[in-house]
Amino acid sequence: MSKLDVLAIGAHPDDIEIGMGATIAKWVEEGKKVGVCSLTYAELSSNGTVELRQEEAKQAARILGVNSLLQLDFSDRGLKKYNKEQFDQVVDLIRCYQPRLVFAPYWVDRHPDHSDCFEIVKEAIFNAGIRHYQTTNHFENHRVEQFYTYFINGTHRPDFVLDVSAFYEKKMRALHAYQSQFQKTTDEAVDTPLTNGYVKAVEARDTLFGHEVGVPYAEGFKALKPLKIDTL
Repeated sequence: MSKLDVLAIGAHPDDIEIGMGATIAKWVEEGKKVGVCSLTYAELSSNGTVELRQEEAKQAARILGVNSLLQLDFSDRGLKKYNKEQFDQVVDLIRCYQPRLVFAPYWVDRHPDHSDCFEIVKEAIFNAGIRHYQTTNHFENHRVEQFYTYFINGTHRPDFVLDVSAFYEKKMRALHAYQSQFQKTTDEAVDTPLTNGYVKAVEARDTLFGHEVGVPYAEGFKALKPLKIDTL
């Protein structure tokens, strides 16, 4: 398996596209190798099926151009009850692909799975760097250079933003690939926060971040430690 420059991890398929889909498209265009991984199959989603959601995730990945689409088998709404075998899957993921940068959901979010996902990834990054921490696959330890978080729900104050204006159309296409989540496509579909103008709200947030730095669209991120700037 080839090394990745960036590994983005979410609790559910569509989390990453919501938070940083345009950033992924931007980095892929720049030649960076990017992988995305969902911890769960989102099997408790009110609309759609696991099989459909997986197909939607593949379509979104093709639109964004990601190099690796990865899926783990944590339980939806069970991220607080994971076992060591599941946790070690995340450690092995980091050690196997050796990403320079890792992204996870911002820990302040209305959905508990998103904050739980952050905690799992944070702990896995730490353990992946410990030489004597062993998993059954025996990959060598790997230290991630930077760990950042992206926003899913809410409008929080970012520590930094990226101008993604040229790639925003791809983000919208990737989000619309998840028709089962953002549209009521069947008679059995029910109203959820995602079917009631959610994509428009995401676009509004990215427009706001862009306005603050003088560009049409920007995606915002939080850093866990101060950002080093060599010169003004």
